Amino acid sequence: MNRPYGARPDPGPEPTPWAAGLAVATLVAVLAAAAVYSFGAALAHVHWLLAVAVNLIAAGGAAPTAWRWRNTPVTRWVLGGVAAGVAVGWFVLLVAAVSA
Repeated sequence: MNRPYGARPDPGPEPTPWAAGLAVATLVAVLAAAAVYSFGAALAHVHWLLAVAVNLIAAGGAAPTAWRWRNTPVTRWVLGGVAAGVAVGWFVLLVAAVSA
């Protein structure tokens, strides 16, 4: 395809900022895991079924919005961190429940 005279070539997509993105995802994962664990542990003191139900409802309610935002450049790192943090928080809650 011929470009008009003086037109710049297409530079292509920008490089992925791995260092900054992984730093953001890690920080968000740590915060999300702490939040999920502390909230789940507090609810488990009331009733374990309440803790499970609230966690599943919260994750199920947030999932459609997260799915729509998954391709936004900065938001995808935050969403990856949240997903990892929720998974780690649930795993730690499960380990704590089994060991108790």
